[in-house]
Amino acid sequence: MDKLYRWGMDTRRRFLQDTAAVAVGFGGLQTLSARLAQKDSLRTEGYGPLLLDKAKVLELPKGFSYRIISKMGEKMDDGLILPGKPDGMAAFPGPNGTTILIRNHEINPAVNPSLGAFGKQNALLTDAIRAKMYDAEKKLKEGSTVTCLGGTTTMVYDTKEHKVVRQFLSLAGTLKNCAGGLTPWGSWITCEEITDRASKTLAQDHGYNFEVPATAEPTLIKAVPLRAMGRFKHEAVAVAPKTGIVYQTEDQGDGLIYRFIPKVKGQLAKGGRLQTLLVRGMQSLDTRNWKEQRVGVGTKLPVQWLDIDDVEAPKNDLRQRGFKKGAARFARGEGMWYSRGSIYFACTNGGAKKDGQVWQLADDTLELFAEPNDEALCDNCDNLTVAPWGDLILCEDGGGEQFLMGITPEGKFFKLARNAKSNSEFAGACFSPDGSTLFVNIQHQGLTLAITGPWNRK
Repeated sequence: MDKLYRWGMDTRRRFLQDTAAVAVGFGGLQTLSARLAQKDSLRTEGYGPLLLDKAKVLELPKGFSYRIISKMGEKMDDGLILPGKPDGMAAFPGPNGTTILIRNHEINPAVNPSLGAFGKQNALLTDAIRAKMYDAEKKLKEGSTVTCLGGTTTMVYDTKEHKVVRQFLSLAGTLKNCAGGLTPWGSWITCEEITDRASKTLAQDHGYNFEVPATAEPTLIKAVPLRAMGRFKHEAVAVAPKTGIVYQTEDQGDGLIYRFIPKVKGQLAKGGRLQTLLVRGMQSLDTRNWKEQRVGVGTKLPVQWLDIDDVEAPKNDLRQRGFKKGAARFARGEGMWYSRGSIYFACTNGGAKKDGQVWQLADDTLELFAEPNDEALCDNCDNLTVAPWGDLILCEDGGGEQFLMGITPEGKFFKLARNAKSNSEFAGACFSPDGSTLFVNIQHQGLTLAITGPWNRK
């Protein structure tokens, strides 16, 4: 796998060099952009054309199949209801060859009051559960209550028997758990994509990360906010295994890229130092490429990291303060994943046509890995993962039809799957530890799917 990946990266670099005379600086970017805009130069067949699905759920290439393994509203093994709006997700090795999936639920009770785990009027909510929730519920003057219904569920899945072993609520009392990231020490960091403060309807400030251990036994953990990691509109994280440093995206049109250096590797609750990314020699660089092509595909930028204080940001101004001090600005940082020494992350509406960007961060060097500027190639990439063989798998969250997209190591796009059920976004794509199964959510319908097929065919 490592040889294949290195070969792919070398091929991609040759592809970029053949497409245009690439200079490391910014010279000749108009020529480069014009060449890269040619659709055929950025396409590959991948696994082949997508075939119609009689059930109208998911279209896949020949030889691939899917199973709906979970659906919102089902009764879970802990007696609670499977919540709706599944979002970010990660897979971990479980006992006896099983896979443990930890899944976010991006629920805001102000918008989705009926999608939580506790049934109608929260009848299943007990005092024992309340004691473990971050922000349980707040009674209003008129006698009603507001309950924070976001959190995570855990599923144990048998990839050989193709069946769910059990699923249960694993974190509760949070809001809008969007994406997150897995850690090398066997846990999931779930991120709140909201910065609402304590008020007449909320008992706690929100905008934090929380850590959930990967366990196969039904366990609702005590929700503890990781305050030192910053309070902002979190989206996703990725952890560098050697250092334990946690990289973070911010889902704002003027967001930053952060990293958290823990005091103790693997023990995030003990605190640490928050920093933001700065491009060396280019203070307050706008990487969004909205008004002009400031950064070209394949351009490598040296980066350094800037300490930032007052990380709980009562004014929700971390990004403004960081940019003013020289940090680079990004277009809605969303999905993020670590693979083989690199951090990949998506900026959902970056690029001249706001169709999205994918960046690669490795050895303190930032590279714009892909910027399609063509919604037919990729329309607003959101969550992402890296396949065991090196392809990036992107979840679209754009307008109209929604696809799972792939990008080969040499930078070419292909369609892997189409949502034939609705225009809902895909979310939470991740592979089982044995590499046999790709899991993904269709968010608005509350479905979790398992996709299998001849992955080695391509």
